[in-house]
Amino acid sequence: MLLTPHWVFDDYTAVTPDFLRAHGVTLLLTDLDYTLAPKSVREPDDAVRAWLAALAAAGVTVAVLSNNRSPRRVQRFCAGLGIDFVGHAQKPSRRGYRRALEKFKTPPEHTAMLGDKLLTDILGAKRSGVLALMVEPKGGARGPWQKVLHALQEPFKRTSAHDERTARQ
Repeated sequence: MLLTPHWVFDDYTAVTPDFLRAHGVTLLLTDLDYTLAPKSVREPDDAVRAWLAALAAAGVTVAVLSNNRSPRRVQRFCAGLGIDFVGHAQKPSRRGYRRALEKFKTPPEHTAMLGDKLLTDILGAKRSGVLALMVEPKGGARGPWQKVLHALQEPFKRTSAHDERTARQ
């Protein structure tokens, strides 16, 4: 099913170099907002830096695949991290995924997408033939619309064959 993630985790730190290696992943595309940090956080914290360093040391390329129309937020967050990004990806369209795969010269079978939203990150990943990894939103759902959206996602997360969350809602 296109809206069911392959794996569901509490947060990005559960996606380890060993996990990616076991699944043949050499390119990890990741969403930024609510996946690596709440949208209000402008700079990466030490946990993000340590996670990215561990992935790089294991030979995994990490890049942000973002729907942000302006590159400013993504550029600012990625500056100094040693990772690149593909902006205005138009997820769930396959175009942004194809641009990323071409840019990093990696086939879909060696690529994973990490995100917090079914209708953009997961749907786009599955349509593009990449491993779909979902996390709980960083900072939690804020505002009434986000709360409704995340509540609607829960049944799909629960149908994942690999729900690795420790505290299920």
